[in-house]
Amino acid sequence: MNLNSTNSSIPQNVPSTKCLRDTSITKVIFPCLYMLLAIVSIFLNSLMAWIFFKIPSKSTFIIYLKNVMVADVIMTVTIIIKAVSDAELGQYYLKVFVCRYSAVLFYMMMYVSIILLGLISLDRFLKIVRPFGRSFIRKATFGKYLTIILWALMFFITALPNMVMTNITPTPSFSGKCSLLKGQLGLQWHEAVNYICQIIFWTVFGLMTVCYTLISKKVYDSYRNSQGTNKNAIVLVKLRVFVVVTVFFICFAPFHFNRIPYTMSQTGKVSNCRMQNTLYITKETTLWLSSTNICLDPIMYVLLCKSFQKKVPDAIRKVCKCLPFQPPESSFTEDVEATTV
Repeated sequence: MNLNSTNSSIPQNVPSTKCLRDTSITKVIFPCLYMLLAIVSIFLNSLMAWIFFKIPSKSTFIIYLKNVMVADVIMTVTIIIKAVSDAELGQYYLKVFVCRYSAVLFYMMMYVSIILLGLISLDRFLKIVRPFGRSFIRKATFGKYLTIILWALMFFITALPNMVMTNITPTPSFSGKCSLLKGQLGLQWHEAVNYICQIIFWTVFGLMTVCYTLISKKVYDSYRNSQGTNKNAIVLVKLRVFVVVTVFFICFAPFHFNRIPYTMSQTGKVSNCRMQNTLYITKETTLWLSSTNICLDPIMYVLLCKSFQKKVPDAIRKVCKCLPFQPPESSFTEDVEATTV
């Protein structure tokens, strides 16, 4: 189907093509911001990959972290493509590629990461708050099978259908509105997936908040019962809990507050052109904020994972050829170190 065909051939719930998208900001500022993110992400995730190569996958915690890193690497590739497309440095078919494949993978990677962070929170909760339980869900084999199922489900629910149903043939005058490449069924599926993703995000956020609150309480109680003297350990635990939950909320919550009204504008339920452009700019802003997670995740590995803390200095010396330095001595208990997310 050609975009220049008569109005009768366009699904009724597709936003009007007469509303031109304001790209004065998104084609200049955001491509630069995305490329900056990509450069930092390539460096940090390359460093993390080098470390991961030396850490065996003997626990669900490490397995989940490795999968987060893979998702971050794929997301980094997609934002580079998005930056080039938004800057209008490629032909119109690059925009089509972004709509059909690259953007779809970007969103899939985002929610794979979100779910994995929730699983990491649950894993840390079981290790610290229920340390004597030998639950099968903490076995490495279970973690491997679970991540395979997670990737498969997210692909067949969020990615593949959107790729297949973004099937309207574009022309060189294609404006870059991905909704114009979807038929009525594609728009309906897109809207349904957005609601599913909202449920995923807020469920994981609630899970993380509960798990890390209980972890913090457990470590504090252990410290109090043992009459420990290292108050810095408790302060660090509380700081770690605060950082993990706060970063997660700041990165992803603004995007999810805006996503439903933006989706309504895509499906024709918001007809005001000015409002459509406002929601688009807001979406792009909050989407970039969500993308910063690809750079924050590696930093969180270092702050919250004992294995990383031991290997980072050597990795930095090899990658950056920096002056040798030693990590600070830690007097924390194993329980405190185990709060590493």
